Amino acid sequence: MSSHIVFDARRIRDFGIGTYIRSLVHALGAIDHHNRYTLISGSAEARTLAGLPENFRCAIYNRADVHPLNHLAFPALLHSLSPDLVHIPLNRVPIFMPWPYVVTVHDLSTLLVDVPISDIRLRARRYVFRRGLLRAGKVIAVSEATRRDLCNVLDVPLEHVRRVYNAPDPGFLSRVNETEESSRSRILERYQISYPFLLYAGNIRPHKNVPRLVEAFAVLREQVSSHPVYKDLRLIIIGDTISLYPSVRQAVIKSRAENVVRFLGFVPFDTLRCFYQAAAAFVFVSRYEGFGLPPLEAMACGTPVVTSNVSSLPEVVGDAAVQVNPENVFDIARGIKDVLLDEELRDNLIRCGREQASRFSWERTAREVLEIYREVCDSVNAK
Repeated sequence: MSSHIVFDARRIRDFGIGTYIRSLVHALGAIDHHNRYTLISGSAEARTLAGLPENFRCAIYNRADVHPLNHLAFPALLHSLSPDLVHIPLNRVPIFMPWPYVVTVHDLSTLLVDVPISDIRLRARRYVFRRGLLRAGKVIAVSEATRRDLCNVLDVPLEHVRRVYNAPDPGFLSRVNETEESSRSRILERYQISYPFLLYAGNIRPHKNVPRLVEAFAVLREQVSSHPVYKDLRLIIIGDTISLYPSVRQAVIKSRAENVVRFLGFVPFDTLRCFYQAAAAFVFVSRYEGFGLPPLEAMACGTPVVTSNVSSLPEVVGDAAVQVNPENVFDIARGIKDVLLDEELRDNLIRCGREQASRFSWERTAREVLEIYREVCDSVNAK
């Protein structure tokens, strides 16, 4: 017997969660021709969902999940759709959310890091967060670290939480052919890239630690200032609006790196892939991550990675990256320098990185998520 599954896809164009929604929905479309799916999205987002099989359809709903009326309007929409199960891919569960539903938790950053709100608001946020999870038929955590956080921080029973890993977009895993090599040259020429560079891709929220990355880069540049290859090394940052984060701009000015740090904002997929492939190294020294997809994307593109030794990152990158202390500027600079100058280490990281990235796949993720759908639906039918 088929089930009607409603999937909240409103954030499909977001930087991180959008990758999760887009990749999971298309992976489900490739393996599940049995169940019916209704994807809830805004009118602008619906175009991103084109190309799915006939058992998928869209329902337009333009109110954001952060809107106060969403607590009433979204449940009302769900009642009109009569689903057997709802998947909320980001932990913003409306207070009046009808059951059954499953929730994906990507991290607990809104409770654990960079929370500039009062204790009363934080307690209220924690209460709503925990209530939504405990009422869920099942909670999906994207890493073992996030699963532990849910247990330790919110007292959510471990047996209520299933770990299901994310994965890189399959487009990052394919090898470059001659046509793509020519395209890459044109993209780099368009951005006037004629120098070796380090790359960071992701948002620039405070816990991403970008100011410390800039400081470490400034230290490193001094150390390689006479190197024949890296004396003109630059840092390129992709994926957010720098004007929203004055601390990053201040770090650039304080480090006297205005002429060697570039902020490119968001770029198309093919351009991002090009920058991954062309980077001398990818550096991701976040202080907290629920999963940490960008390091895997870089590995899939054959780029050596330097990343933090905290949170979920060691779990995700394994032995295929150089791990550093994200609180120590000199340790970050040391890790990057080792990757740039040690050819044996670079070759090993590139080989192991591709192998590590290939261990994660959206098909496997979709199959595990589909099994959770079946379990929750069966438990409802058995009552």
